[in-house]
Amino acid sequence: MIDPDVPKLRSLNDLRTLTPARVALGRSGSGLPTSALLAFTLDHARARDAVHAPLNADAVALDIATLGCETIGIASQAESRADYLRRPDLGRKLAPSWRAALAARPNTPCDLAIMIADGLSAAAVHAHAGALMRDLLPRLAALKMSVGPVLIATGARVALGDEVGLLCKATMMLTLIGERPGLSAPDSLGAYMTFEPKPGRTDAERNCVSNIHRAGLSYDEAAFKIAWLVREGFSRGMSGVALKDESGDLRLAGMPEGEGA
Repeated sequence: MIDPDVPKLRSLNDLRTLTPARVALGRSGSGLPTSALLAFTLDHARARDAVHAPLNADAVALDIATLGCETIGIASQAESRADYLRRPDLGRKLAPSWRAALAARPNTPCDLAIMIADGLSAAAVHAHAGALMRDLLPRLAALKMSVGPVLIATGARVALGDEVGLLCKATMMLTLIGERPGLSAPDSLGAYMTFEPKPGRTDAERNCVSNIHRAGLSYDEAAFKIAWLVREGFSRGMSGVALKDESGDLRLAGMPEGEGA
């Protein structure tokens, strides 16, 4: 007789339904089954393709323009994808021509500048940047944040936003960037927020919302977290390790989104 008070034992195979991680793969002799090996090879190829694939900046700009945003295309000093991968430092600096163009532009000071960057996965930008912006922009509008033109950056690392934010006279920089591909997520998007951006900022001075993709953080949840961090960053005049993400506490408490965003 089965005792209803005794919890049912779960098998390791049950875990496979809860995570895309590689668990309970089985074995064939001393190695992996053929199906698991082929799946690993395919995911590895997808991750490599994501790293090397170029950003279709025109398509991204067109998608963002449908949201009523002005867009500006910019590029780092990495002149090719090979340069970008071999020289991370070049991805952190604006190409001289773009630096001059942004400096000469009549930039009106804004609360927030947004940069959408290829990073290490252009696939993540193609798949998720537009959808995330659709959820995020109304939340920023509810906060009465003035948002400057959206910059579409190629060959970019996160720190490129420090120089861009300063040139755009932004109080805070938000960078949406393709994250390093993993074997279970070649198209994960990350969002980095930096208060008072300027060259020389460190990663400790940024907040990050990562793992935005179909099997990870949803657009709604990511937009909620980003808006909360933007609001609190302005309220406290800071970003980074001193600003802890407590947005989840608001949702657990059932706070209406208009108050929590």
